[in-house]
Amino acid sequence: MTDAQLKPCTAFEGHRRLCSGPLNEVALAVKSTIENGAIGPLHIYDDSTGRVIDVDTRGSAEEVVARLAQPAAVEPPTGEPRGRGRPKLGVVAREVTLLPRHWDWLNTQPGGASVALRKLVEEARRTSGDKDRRRAAQEAAYYFMSAIAGDLPGFEEAARALFAYDRRRFGELIAEWPPDVRDHAIRLAFADLDPSGK
Repeated sequence: MTDAQLKPCTAFEGHRRLCSGPLNEVALAVKSTIENGAIGPLHIYDDSTGRVIDVDTRGSAEEVVARLAQPAAVEPPTGEPRGRGRPKLGVVAREVTLLPRHWDWLNTQPGGASVALRKLVEEARRTSGDKDRRRAAQEAAYYFMSAIAGDLPGFEEAARALFAYDRRRFGELIAEWPPDVRDHAIRLAFADLDPSGK
């Protein structure tokens, strides 16, 4: 199985949660629901980003799963020789714009600018990990809510409470939403406060 096939997802039929699990299982459940005459719109949401995942459910179950294993759009080869770097390490070259004094400092560091930048990024990831996870959870909940609940009462105020990280207020504002939508939004946004994820 590929990482794409194992990505945690949740499918909804209208405002009703259909199932949660790895993408390959969720995609097959959606396929079955379509074949059995789904009533409402069916959407699969990526639990880590809250965004809708587009899945082609045509053909056999094996064909659906095989398509999920295929990588997303891959850039065609340009015919140019590979540049410098260490492809085995997954190094990606990008442009960084800094002031001259920043470049001067980086160039005096052991290993040069690239090594110093990697160390700085790793240190920032360690020290702001909780903050980054919270922001990612808020964004995932917001994308999910925007897609499925953007026209429900209290959406805008709920979004404000979400980004203020006010679980109590958030829960009050979405209390009247369809239960599956409400519970999934809370789980995406505040799973770090509730180890069960419920």
